[in-house]
Amino acid sequence: MPDTAGQTLVALHKYEEGLMSTVNQPTGQQIQINVELPSELEAVYSNFALITHSPSELIVDFARILPNVPKAKVYARVIMTPMHAKLLLRALSENIENYEKQFGEIKTPDQGFAPHQQPMGFVRK
Repeated sequence: MPDTAGQTLVALHKYEEGLMSTVNQPTGQQIQINVELPSELEAVYSNFALITHSPSELIVDFARILPNVPKAKVYARVIMTPMHAKLLLRALSENIENYEKQFGEIKTPDQGFAPHQQPMGFVRK
């Protein structure tokens, strides 16, 4: 794969449950990237993220909080450049927008949960 900044995150945006992904080149051309998903890859559930940065890196620790347990355990750490973090933010924003077009607005605790959703134990009534 050519070392063109941002390609990896654009590939994340375009990935659709297959092993091929389309990546946009700065020239406007698209290339196909073969994405390898190792069979031993474990998915990690996270409902809490800790984010910090230095001048050259952005660090996201993905953790899990359980109801009525006053601690969180970090299960994964992702380190990326600030530019890749910004491209990831763009890809996430586009995917959330597409999700909401298909399934409706995602309510956050400060907006009040949707009627069909139940609080997960983190919101006191």
